[in-house]
Amino acid sequence: MRNITLGATYSVLCSTAHKTDAATGEHGDLLDIIRESLALRDFRDVAEEAKRFLKLPRSEEQSLPRPIRPVVPAGSQEAARRLFAISGPIEGTLVETYLQRRGIARIHHGGSLRFHPRCYYRPDEHLPTETWPAMIGSVTDLEGRITGVHRTWLDPHGFDRVRLGKAPIDTPRRAIGDLLGNAVRFGVVDDVLAAGEGIETMLSLRYVLPTLPMTAALSANHLSAMLPPSGLRRLYIARDADAAGDAAQAILTQRAEAAGIEAIVLSPRQGDFNEDLHIFGLEALRAALLLQLAPEDVVRFLHSSMVTAE
Repeated sequence: MRNITLGATYSVLCSTAHKTDAATGEHGDLLDIIRESLALRDFRDVAEEAKRFLKLPRSEEQSLPRPIRPVVPAGSQEAARRLFAISGPIEGTLVETYLQRRGIARIHHGGSLRFHPRCYYRPDEHLPTETWPAMIGSVTDLEGRITGVHRTWLDPHGFDRVRLGKAPIDTPRRAIGDLLGNAVRFGVVDDVLAAGEGIETMLSLRYVLPTLPMTAALSANHLSAMLPPSGLRRLYIARDADAAGDAAQAILTQRAEAAGIEAIVLSPRQGDFNEDLHIFGLEALRAALLLQLAPEDVVRFLHSSMVTAE
């Protein structure tokens, strides 16, 4: 029986793209499903398993069966880690375009964001699975272990003022894994940290303050439950200007002060700091932060970022 080449196998697989993984209902095409389900990294191994699945001739060197690893539960930490692992860098992708169109010309994410071109989206258990490009954010604990991921599905066809570049689906943002107390982190924390809700909100602040470590807790409830790292001396709380943001800021302020951490609230002019950046621009946001940061942090983070930018 003749061998089938890897290229031919890939061509067959391409004709079966956009299949649904019934076990997880998540990201990717058939290649991704095989690679994720069996934790395979080498394409040759993926191709051999694909030929077995499609009942195609397999290479003669494949003599012994490979152990089959169990499919991880949907929404688990392991599923989150696998999704992040099979996603790629954001540079030159729709993620970079999406963030730049939201005013974030320089994206200081420190490797916490990745891009998946065909991330699975299931409206509910009764509807078929769709695939959309997505921004993937790694949710980590204080030791840097990935405990979850946050997905923002994006519209590949354009950017409008209603959806701001997010896909035209009911819930373009979803997270899986263990989120409570954890966050998407930008930069390594020393003694000062800024924390807020959304990824775009915190990346807007990082555009102005690229050396100030920040975390995105992803929601008001998770922000109020955020675990401060050891050795933290000052916590900036970048509040969203709504009732949920007010409540999260009050709870986190109380928790920080009880732990001996100085809490300073950063307030936007609009709904959040990404709106401020998008509407008023970089210099206006820098001027607003100049009045809200502690004087020593103005020199340490704001002035130093201006020198770097120049």
